[in-house]
Amino acid sequence: MAGESRSGGDALDPICTTGISFPATVCGYPISIFFIVVNEFCERFSYYGMRAVLVLYFKYFLRWDDDFATTIYHTFVALCYLTPILGAIVADSWLGKFKTIIYLSIVYALGQVILAVSAIHDITDANKDGTPDNMGFHVALSMVGLILIALGTGGIKPCVAAFGGDQFGDHQEKQRSTFFSIFYLSINAGSLLSTVITPILRAQECGIHTQQKCYPLAFGVPAALMVVALIVFIVGSGMYNKTAPQGNIMVKVCRCIGFAIKNRFRHRSSQYPKRAHWMDWAEEKYDKLLIAQVKMVLKVLFLYIPLPMFWGSRWTLQATTMNGDFGILIIQPDQMQTVNPILILILVPIMDSIIYPLIAKCKLNFTPLKRMTVGMFFAALAFVAAALVQIQIDQTLPKFPSSNEGQAKFINMMNKSLPIKAGANQFMLESFTDFGDIVTNNMSKYIAKILFPKWLCVYNQKFGFGSSYTYIITPTFCQEGIRPVLDIRPNSIHMAWQIPQYFLITAGEVVFSVTGLEFSYSQAPSNMKSVLQAGWLLTVAVGNIIVLIVAEAATLPDQWAEYILFASLLVLVCIIFAIMAYFYTYIDPTKIEAQFAQKEPDEKQKRKSLEMARKDSVEHYKGDRRSSDSSSDSSSDEDDVIQQSKM
Repeated sequence: MAGESRSGGDALDPICTTGISFPATVCGYPISIFFIVVNEFCERFSYYGMRAVLVLYFKYFLRWDDDFATTIYHTFVALCYLTPILGAIVADSWLGKFKTIIYLSIVYALGQVILAVSAIHDITDANKDGTPDNMGFHVALSMVGLILIALGTGGIKPCVAAFGGDQFGDHQEKQRSTFFSIFYLSINAGSLLSTVITPILRAQECGIHTQQKCYPLAFGVPAALMVVALIVFIVGSGMYNKTAPQGNIMVKVCRCIGFAIKNRFRHRSSQYPKRAHWMDWAEEKYDKLLIAQVKMVLKVLFLYIPLPMFWGSRWTLQATTMNGDFGILIIQPDQMQTVNPILILILVPIMDSIIYPLIAKCKLNFTPLKRMTVGMFFAALAFVAAALVQIQIDQTLPKFPSSNEGQAKFINMMNKSLPIKAGANQFMLESFTDFGDIVTNNMSKYIAKILFPKWLCVYNQKFGFGSSYTYIITPTFCQEGIRPVLDIRPNSIHMAWQIPQYFLITAGEVVFSVTGLEFSYSQAPSNMKSVLQAGWLLTVAVGNIIVLIVAEAATLPDQWAEYILFASLLVLVCIIFAIMAYFYTYIDPTKIEAQFAQKEPDEKQKRKSLEMARKDSVEHYKGDRRSSDSSSDSSSDEDDVIQQSKM
């Protein structure tokens, strides 16, 4: 009956026992996740849009050289993937995921606004010549903005995915799995649109006194999208399932691990019995529930060790030596990167709605760790494909002199053939031809207009990608035309040949990354969801650092050899990960925590009983001592009386 109170012996509803209520659903999905997905789309648009023009801003606005601009750029990106650890600790220990996302999103939006303001050249352009008079002010402002952005985007990165997972109940595992796919889809949709739109905004000209490339607009639109992301997230506030933080969990975890190591070292002698797990040596001081949670985290973090090698595939430099003419449009080398998010938008729905269900119907146990192994294998195949393409490219490239060689070029300007002897080389050089190689700047189209005293002579030449010509202008130019000498042939390998390697790496990323996000959430204890998400993101940072170190340390003479090196490392890591995954036992953190939660009161009661028994025994012992002391005193008094009477 409504309004009746339940007695202590009545069975309680599961929701009532946990104190968690899940919001209304649409098609089996909580309404709240739609706000989270839209928030992630806007935030990723903001981040990737800003990042797309950042190096150009450093180079052309702040006037930094290429090396310094690249260094600062990569430092900023690395910082964005290192700060998730801080955000995860704050979320799981103090503020909770919801408040952490709100507060750090404000910091994030403020950083974007400061960066946009730093790009307004008119602020310090007192003489109105189009050049800032106080460049240090713009540098300082942009650095403050970037630091705030790194703290904001890194801090909320692990929280948003984990917070989305919190919206689902234990009975919604399938929906949660699909959510992580949609979440990854929104990341790449935002990335794709921003990397296309933001460069267009930068190309516009704006300014109060002088018109220049519009960096304030290119940074301002991402800043506006970040504000929109924050507003959308706040609007859904009343619908979220918010998990409260459980104290400074990271400090507890670190102390628990430290105590287990020290206690194990103290009892290293063979006379002490072994324990099932080295973390069990912390039982003397810490609760078994915390020890079990630490074991869960360490198991997953151990699996993460080989994963960084997956990240860091960049093939933009390879595209610079290829032909980007697709007929209806010409693709620039850096634009080929957009193939990755486009393929992700296509492959994620295909994997979720077709491939995985077909595998399930075939009764194949395609576990998350098996998926991740397959993803790493696809990535290795992608590098093999890149190496094969590079071998074909190398056959079309000109041969330049090495460090111990020289190069000479002969051009016969006479109207007859000439015998040439240069060192050991002897050859006949025809008129108006050349022997040797020369390198000039690349141009897509060249129109030469030469003005003579009485007439204008025009010469048109369309260049292929990567081609180079030497033009010989004779006195009879207008009658006979310019004599072109081909120095470097145009790139003959089409950029379309990169599509297979992009397909393989993207298929691997979809299988590997989406599954990794879901796996990190499902295997994490309830109070460390964000921490494991941050650990997953940390593999991206470490992966990029490893790629840079390997690329610099290897010093391989051929690019294809470097691709084969990365493919070999990926295969090796794939094998190691497969072996580790084979011995991994999947767990249900909720059930384990529930079991320990039931055992904990009994253990506390036992401890309390033992304490009481110990106190009783101590008090009883003291009482016995007092009685014995008093009896001895009385007996001595009697002896004194007897002795006195005898005397």
